[in-house]
Parts: sequence; structure tokens; C-alpha cells
Amino acid sequence: MRDSGSIEAPGPAGPLAGTVSGPADADGPVVLIVPGSGPTDRDGNNPLGIRASPYRLIAEGLAARGIRSVRVDKRGLFSSARAVPDANAVTVEDYAADIRTWAAAIREQMGTPCVWVLGHSEGALAALVAARQGADLCGLLLVSAMGRKLGDVLRAQIAGNPANAPIRERAEAVIAQLEVGQRVASDDIDPALQPLFRPEIQGFLISAFAHDPAELIATTPGPTLILQGLRDIQVGRADAERLHRARPDAELVLLPDTNHVLKRVASDDQAANVATYGEPDKPLAAGVVDALAAFMRRPWNGR
Repeated sequence: MRDSGSIEAPGPAGPLAGTVSGPADADGPVVLIVPGSGPTDRDGNNPLGIRASPYRLIAEGLAARGIRSVRVDKRGLFSSARAVPDANAVTVEDYAADIRTWAAAIREQMGTPCVWVLGHSEGALAALVAARQGADLCGLLLVSAMGRKLGDVLRAQIAGNPANAPIRERAEAVIAQLEVGQRVASDDIDPALQPLFRPEIQGFLISAFAHDPAELIATTPGPTLILQGLRDIQVGRADAERLHRARPDAELVLLPDTNHVLKRVASDDQAANVATYGEPDKPLAAGVVDALAAFMRRPWNGR
């Protein structure tokens, strides 16, 4: 099913932009899809080489099941470029505020009593912060979500690649400094680490490092789904299980042969896994859309 239209919500200095998918006459769930880290657009792609289009494929799959969705560009990026002067000068709290703004705009413009929020990867952290701050949501769909603090995730990712051995100690020193709220001068960052820790994004990193997703989910109200692929090389089963231990009444769905961008990967071959990040025509792994749709379709207190 094709996209059915565009939608805007008020941003700090200009509009936030999104795309509506699904049947216009539907009266069922509406889900807001919140992008993951970096310059990721509403389809789930970014100019750093990711072209898997997972959010567009989720929207199409949900539309085929009669569920409407809104997928959006982050403040300062793409069609939301006018929302703030500097896309790098943001925090997790800013993204959480935008989720609350989007939820209100969707309720008003699409006539739904509440909005589901699907947060993917880093977007799941923003969704948890928004829910903690009191957004009126139907519930949360946490997909490929961190279960540990971002600093711990980055440490594990860096340590997991043997090629990083020469820079591992320097990377951990930068992470430790950002974790206590201190910026790191560019000259003190190894050139190989500049893309990850460049000064322009350190304010965001400091804000993200301060949050523990497990602590957030433990006090987050409402229905919550934790969906994790077992071929994910960025976050893993342990993250999902840590979230579930913190919130035992959440539903945990573990999908075999599913990676971080929700594509099917049949082996532990890392090169094959990464290759799917550039395959927009490769369908989503089996079970992804079914799990999301089934969870939202349940009779959650009449919502």
C-alpha cells in the first residue's frame, strides 16, 4: 500500500515533517515510528550507507493489516530541517519532547484517542524518556532497543571488533569522560574515533549516556512490547532480557535470523549481516510485522 499523505507537527523553530501510511478510513491503532541514531530519515535510511528502509517496510506491512502509521524525520534533518538551526545541538530529552508533540498532533489530526510509539534502536530510548515524562500514549513498541546505558553498549561494540584493539583504550577514556558530563577536546580524540565522538555531537552523547533504559522501563506505564532479533550485531538478546527483567509484565519477542535493521540473516557471517543494511528491496524478517500488529490489536483497556 502506498503512503496516504503527509503530516506536520510544530517544532521549536519550524515544522516537524512526517508521512502517513495506511487506510484513511481505519479506526484502529495508529503508531508513530521514531528513528534510530544519527542522520536517519523517516524510512530508516541515512547518508552514512544505510539503505535498508526498515521503517518504510514496517509501515507498508502494517498498512496491509489495516494499521495506520506515521514515520517522521528527526528535528533538524531532511524535511524537518527548519525545526532547529543545528541538527547536532539536540538531546535525548529534545527527541522525547518531539514524541510528545507528535502524539498530540496525531491525536488531533487523525482522530485517534492515543498513539502507539515504536522506537527503533536509539529511538527506543527517546520513547522511554517520553513515556516517563507523561506522554499520553497507548503503549510502547521497543525494537532493537538498548538494555544498557549507551556507554556500555559502545564499549562492547568497540571491544567486539578486533580491529579496534589499537584505539580501544582511548575510546574508553573518551566514553568515561562523557559519562561524567565532561566534553572532550577534538585534539584529544583519535582520528579514527572522530566520527563517533566529534565535538558537535558530544552534548547529545552526554544526555544519552545519562539514561539507563532498564531503569526507565521499570517505571514506564502502559502496554510494552520488547522485540529483538537474535542476529543483531549492535544490541542483543542480553539487552532485551535486561529490559524484560526490569519490566516482567512487558511482552518479550525474540526473532531468530533477524538483525538490527530487521532483515533476515541466516548465519553468523558478519559481512552478510552488514550487507543487508544496503538492501531496501529485501523484505523484513518473518514475524516482525505480525508481532507488532498483534500486540497493538489486543484490547488494551478499550484503547
